[in-house]
Amino acid sequence: MKLRNLKYKINWKEAWEEMRKEKMGKLKVSYDVDFFAKSAADFSRRIKSNNYEFGRKTTEILSGIIDAEFQVLEIGTGPGTLTIPLSRAVKHITGVEFSEANLKHLKENLKEKNITNLEIINKNWGIVSDDGIKDKFDLVVCSHFLWQMEDLEEHLKRMENASKRYCAVIQPAGRDKLVTEIFEELLHRPYTGQFEPDADYFAYVILRKWGRLIRVSCFDYTFEFDLEETVKYIASYIGKFIEVDKKTESMIKSYLLNISKSGPYSVDNKAVVMWWEPEG
Repeated sequence: MKLRNLKYKINWKEAWEEMRKEKMGKLKVSYDVDFFAKSAADFSRRIKSNNYEFGRKTTEILSGIIDAEFQVLEIGTGPGTLTIPLSRAVKHITGVEFSEANLKHLKENLKEKNITNLEIINKNWGIVSDDGIKDKFDLVVCSHFLWQMEDLEEHLKRMENASKRYCAVIQPAGRDKLVTEIFEELLHRPYTGQFEPDADYFAYVILRKWGRLIRVSCFDYTFEFDLEETVKYIASYIGKFIEVDKKTESMIKSYLLNISKSGPYSVDNKAVVMWWEPEG
């Protein structure tokens, strides 16, 4: 059969649904009743410990399209990973954040940096009125957020609806070796991408189908953890496949102590920045 007679189709929706089931599954962590609150505090501490490296590098990449007069909509601020550095480069940010734990740390971090050009919308992005934000912002951005969207195509449409100039997506790319090695050690099976953070390629496929011209850049960033924080970090991933009880916690800790008795434990990551202009 000649190649020109072959038809290649990518059913991204089926792949998206299947991968979301795995990534958004219930987290089974029982060794610490305060696990989720502590994990939120850990993450806020990490982004500050490297001076908001993730957000700084993203802002540097986007510096070619943003200016001091920009009005920005950020979907999913978290504790301020991108919000803090970006706020210094634009006039105003409207941040959508539903998590009360994230909001607590975001407000603390904004106060610490004396940042006042931010309005917080404490709502789930899914119920924010499209009419109220239509064509209102120079840049609409979401960072480390895509896997939360059941309907990715609708999410991208809503981003474009709110933007009059640019949209951007920032997504971690690839999982670090520390997590994948412990996954294989504890579950006795090969890691085959069970919790890869990559979601940018799904967005890319949709946007190219719409005829958008997408610019892409990548960067590296690093986090450092102490022992207890590293245990929580690993549990937040493998807890979707096995219950992290006291026994499993002890196994994770033993593995880490064999690597280093004193720490810190360093994790190298990569991220992808994609930006484009909505049609019209």
